[in-house]
Amino acid sequence: MTDVKIRLFVDHPLGAGQSLALDKAQSHYLFGVMRQQVGAKIAVFNGCDGEWLAEVSEASKRGGVLLCKAQRGPQVNPPDLWLLFAPIKKTRTDFIVEKAAEMGAARIMPVQTDFTNAERIRQDRLQAHALEAAEQCGGTFVPEVTDLTKLSALLDAWPTERKLMFCDEAIAGQAGAQETLESAGAGPWAVLIGPEGGFSQSERARLHSAEFAHPVSLGPRILRADTAAVAALTVWQQALGDWA
Repeated sequence: MTDVKIRLFVDHPLGAGQSLALDKAQSHYLFGVMRQQVGAKIAVFNGCDGEWLAEVSEASKRGGVLLCKAQRGPQVNPPDLWLLFAPIKKTRTDFIVEKAAEMGAARIMPVQTDFTNAERIRQDRLQAHALEAAEQCGGTFVPEVTDLTKLSALLDAWPTERKLMFCDEAIAGQAGAQETLESAGAGPWAVLIGPEGGFSQSERARLHSAEFAHPVSLGPRILRADTAAVAALTVWQQALGDWA
């Protein structure tokens, strides 16, 4: 297998002999930043057709064309897992989105809780972070990043077949999460991480009363929101995901 150092997401169908026109940003990156030339080999993926080997057939900083040669690997989709989190400071929100994409979340959903500081997000910017994370981690799937949604509205329309791993800082130090997850079993899941100020009493009461919610502790210490997201995804993947 040809060794390649650059992976690129392309919004095109992929197949042998397929021509792929690059946009201006992709062309600038490949030919202006990475100094690639005609004949260079690039790995490409589109989120549904696996990874393919492509060759540069036209090179310009304003535009370029790749030619699909052969499939390098199959499409690998993550488990049916959503990550719900309350946005925090910009760089730390970026971190959560990037790590969620790397760790196998299928959908990333910013939620507004009673104590969430952020009232809006740049959904397009966060989606770009998820795409870049998929490019760099070797994945062939790019998770959707949804726009900011009120947690209460999301719970009102919750699909009851989807189980919710509710990471409740108020029960820190109690029974660990892995036993709870294994007892609940496989199926579609979501992980919920609260804001820096924690969940409100009314939110906590609602979540504890919901049949689909499974409150868990992430250890004896209260974690920062970005740390909690990584820890929760790690525990879920080890218990029920595709890490085994």
